[in-house]
Order: sequence, then C-alpha cells, then structure tokens
Amino acid sequence: MCPQDKTPTHSATHSTDSDDQIIGVAFRASLLVILTVIVIASLAWWYLQPQPETPDIKSTPILLPHRREVPNVRIPNVPFLDITAEAGIDFVHENGAAGEKLLPETMGGGCGFLDIDHDGDQDIILVNGSQWPWDTNTGSKSSLVNIYLNDGTGRFKNTTEGSGLDVSGYGTGLACADIDGDGHTDLFISCVGPDRLYRNLGNLQFEDITEKAGVSGPQDTWSTSCGFIDINNDDDLDLFVCSYVEWSRDSDRSQDFRLVGGERAYGRPQNFAGTFARLYLNNGSGTFTDISQPAGIQIRNPATNNPLAKSLGVTFEDFDDDGWMDIIVANDTVQNFLFHNKQDGTFEEIGGLAGVAFDIEGKARGAMGIDVSHFRNDRDIGILIGNFANEMTALYVSGGEQLQFRDDAILNGLAPPSRLELTFGVAFVDIDLDGRLDVISANGHLEEDINRVQKTQTYQQPPRLYWNCGIEHTTEFLPVPASHTGEDFARPMVGRSLAIADIDNDGDVDVLLTASGGSPRLLRNDQHTGHHWIRLKLSDNSNNQGAIGAKVVLTREKNDGSMEVQTRRVNPTRGYQSQSELPVTFGLGENKDTGTITIYWQNGDVSTHTQLIADHVHVIQRENALDTSASD
Repeated sequence: MCPQDKTPTHSATHSTDSDDQIIGVAFRASLLVILTVIVIASLAWWYLQPQPETPDIKSTPILLPHRREVPNVRIPNVPFLDITAEAGIDFVHENGAAGEKLLPETMGGGCGFLDIDHDGDQDIILVNGSQWPWDTNTGSKSSLVNIYLNDGTGRFKNTTEGSGLDVSGYGTGLACADIDGDGHTDLFISCVGPDRLYRNLGNLQFEDITEKAGVSGPQDTWSTSCGFIDINNDDDLDLFVCSYVEWSRDSDRSQDFRLVGGERAYGRPQNFAGTFARLYLNNGSGTFTDISQPAGIQIRNPATNNPLAKSLGVTFEDFDDDGWMDIIVANDTVQNFLFHNKQDGTFEEIGGLAGVAFDIEGKARGAMGIDVSHFRNDRDIGILIGNFANEMTALYVSGGEQLQFRDDAILNGLAPPSRLELTFGVAFVDIDLDGRLDVISANGHLEEDINRVQKTQTYQQPPRLYWNCGIEHTTEFLPVPASHTGEDFARPMVGRSLAIADIDNDGDVDVLLTASGGSPRLLRNDQHTGHHWIRLKLSDNSNNQGAIGAKVVLTREKNDGSMEVQTRRVNPTRGYQSQSELPVTFGLGENKDTGTITIYWQNGDVSTHTQLIADHVHVIQRENALDTSASD
C-alpha cells in the first residue's frame, strides 16, 4: 500500500481562503459597530454638558481714512520763459570735477538778487567754485563771483572785471547786506576754505575787508549758507554762517566710495565728522566778534561730545512773535536746529522739543534748502525744508507763537509728489499774485550715473512748482504740470540754489536757478492772470538801511466780509546758499484794495499805511513815531 499523499488539493485551499474572508468581514463589521457606538456616546455626553453663555460682543465700526481727493479747482497758467542767454547771463559754474569725485563738487554755488548799484532794480550775483589747486589741467581762470548789472528791463551786463571781486576761490554761498550803514550793499562769500567779506565802495568797486572784520573762519572750514540778521535789536546786522562737514582731500580719497559696478562714487555725509556753525556779532565799527560758543549755537553730539551740525540751509524768523529773531538751521543726515533767541545775546536749541528736528518717524533727513512764511494767511507759520531723494519735502507748521510744530506736508499734499526728487533750493512765492504763497523747488542728484543703480532717479531733475489752492481744501498744494509752466521751466537740470525777484518791474516775481557744473537758468514770469499787486521797499534810517527783519502785514476785508491777512518778512536769506530781493510783494488777486499795511520795524517801531495805490512799488521810510499814516 502506498503512503498517504499529504499535499493539499485545490479544493481544500479554496475552502480555507473563503473562511478567512468571512472572518475578515465579520471583524470589520464589528469594528464599525464599536466606532459608531463610541461616536454616539460622545455626542450624547457633549449634549448633556452645560453650555457656556455666549458673550455679548459689541463691534466697533472701523473708520477708514478718507481717500484724498484733488480739489475741484483750476490750476492757473503761469508760463515761464528762459531768458538766460537773451538777458546776457553767460555764467558757467566751475565745480572742479576732474575724476576724483570729491564731495564739494556736488553742492553747487549760490546766487542772489540785490540792488548792488543802488539804482532801484535787481542785479544778479552768481557764486563760483574753481579748479582744485592740485589739478594740473590748465583751464580758464574763474572768478569767485560774477556780477551782472540790470539795466532796468531785465537785461544784464557782466561787470566783474576790475571790480575787486575778480579773484579766485572755491565759493559756495552768499549773504548780502549793508553792514556799515553807508547805503551800499556789501557781500559775504562762504567758501571751501577761508570765507570772504567785501565792502562795497560804490561805483562798482569792492574792498576785501575779511581780515580786518574777523570773519574768515578757520582755514580748513567748509561754509555753506549764510545770512545777515540783527540778533540783539541794536540796528547793526550780525552774521550767521553754516558749516557743513569736516573735510579734506585726503580724508575724502581715503574712503573707498563705490557705485554698483565698481566706479568711484561721491561720499556720504555720514562718513565725515560734524562741525560748528558760526555767529559773528557786529561791533558797529566794521569789525565782528565771534560769539558762537557763548551764544549757545555750538551743538555737540551728546554721546560723543563731538560737533554735531552738518548745516546746509539757514533762515531767520521771530517764531514766538516776541520781537527777537530766531534761527532755524537745516542739517544733512543729523537733526535740524531751532535756536530760540533768549533776548540776552544767547540762544537755546529747541529743535527736538519744537518738533522740527526729525521726520514723523523720529529720523533725521538729508536736509538742504529752507524757507519760512505765514503761507496760510493766518497765524500759522510754516518751515519748508528740501530733503534728499525718497525723503519728501517737509513743511513743519505751528499755530502762532506756540513753538510747537507738526509736519503737515503729507496731509496737505506737498510731500507725495516731491518724494522722488533730491531737493536743494526751496522758497515760498506768490507766483500768480492771487494772495496765497506757492512753493518752488530746485532739484538735481549728486551722481551722474545714479540711474544705473536707481531706476527711479536721474542726475538732471526738473524744478517743481506747487500751487497753493487754499486752506479750505484738504489738499492745499497741487503740482503745476509742465503744460501750465511751460517747457522752459520744466526742463531737467542739476538744480541747486534759487533766488526770486521782480527783474523787469512788472509786479510778478521771476526766478533764478543755478546748476552744479553748468549754466544757470533765469526764468521770466509771463503769467497773465490779470491779478493786481503791491510791492514795498523799506528803508530804515539806521545802520540796517535795508530794514532786514521787519515784518509787513497787509489786512483787508474780503468780499464775504471776513478779513484777509497777508504777512511778509524782509529777509533775503532763503532757499539754499542764496539771497532773494529785499522788496516784499503782496498779490491782491482781482481786488485792487490794498487795505491797511502795518510795518513792525526791527527796533520795535510800528507804522501804519493806508490807501496805497495798487500795481505800484512804494518806498517807505521808517518813521520815529510809533504810529504813522502815509499814502502814495
């Protein structure tokens, strides 16, 4: 008999697999039942638990900011015509650039309008740089300044040669005033190196009195904006001089400034030490005393005790209306200064407390040019400051004598359209004679190749004009398009300083712009709005014959019965390294009524003038009486 075969047959295998499947189905069914029971039990437990009370939530509606709307107003046509060549202005600025890229080459030269020959019309002075002493390339000799005399119609003649001003030097800024009361306008020229003071002898002759007067400054100084001001109400004009950074050729070249791509670049002010501004007290004898330290204007860095200032712009105003002039200084990359006059020959720096030292985020900006005015025709006073590219123009506003400012430039529409420009010179000016002060700026970058590394930037940039459409509108300032200013105004340039004056005696204000390393642009205001005006030229019977510092207020009733108040300050030190004319202009719009004009002279006298004829220039002498009346 054969042994039993134990190999499973096909039928037996199939039976075993079927049993396994049955067991698996049963197991899964049981598991599903168990999970269902657990879920039902959990839900039952949760349902039977006491539920917390729903809190009474009170929603607060979110108040979104209103969208800024452009006022429904008509921007006036204010065309400007470039008459530089036609007027005889053949000046070309020499900045000394020869490939080393030294910082002073970027800052440009100043300009000024003044009546230098005392004939009643506005002449022009342009400040020049020079080739560097170490530059071996021969070139034409450049004079420190150039004088252009106005023939009364807006045409000019260069009278520099033989005047005593045809000397070389690296000039930067300009201050103009009669410092000795002889009736002739004298000139202070700030420089890279020792500054210069020239006494006007008359007959277009000037004498260098720098050493005698004691205002040359340190040998290695780099002075910028400057101006004459009576700080102690003694009728003598004192002198304030800004100083930029501690600079030398060696220190500049030792710092390896580079653009993207490896080319040498101009340095940043952050890489240079700060300096002290200087204040000179007029002794009344043709000499000055440096009172910078005891007067309290030498500001030190509290962390390092080193000089803090890097000053490029300065102007003067009596901010608290106490009868004593204060000083506001625009600093580059460090805080701005506000020097409050303490009426004893000293000043207190209150920029931080007053809210003008920094931007709204507490940061210092690259500040250059500066101006001050009552631009709203009320008690509000505004400080206008031009800043570096992407930093926006600032407009700090204070209500009257409070010495507390806020930057309104974003709120009133001035800042956003000014963001991209690198702004140097700025000024308040009533371009269309409607009685409201507009804003003008000179713009231009430092680097010729800036567009290679910043596509939003260009070396040459157009000037800008912002029209003041009134406080009744949320957006007070509107950019005036090129179609309304004309292409001559809007053409890009490497803008630096600017000055304003009526060069052709037609009542509206014309504009002079300078360019770094190039030709200036003299722009004649050809507006034809039909608006009326009145201009006042003040004459003081003291050593301050130009009445610098006097405040002039025009008050008249408007058509709606309310009072219009326009305020002007006789202050040529405005903008950037520049001087504007002494006469003040009031735009009257369509109303020829000149109302009442009150003059607050610098020494405290007050005179009142009524029934002055519109569309005329009036020369007003200071009277000894506290209240006088005069008519033309």
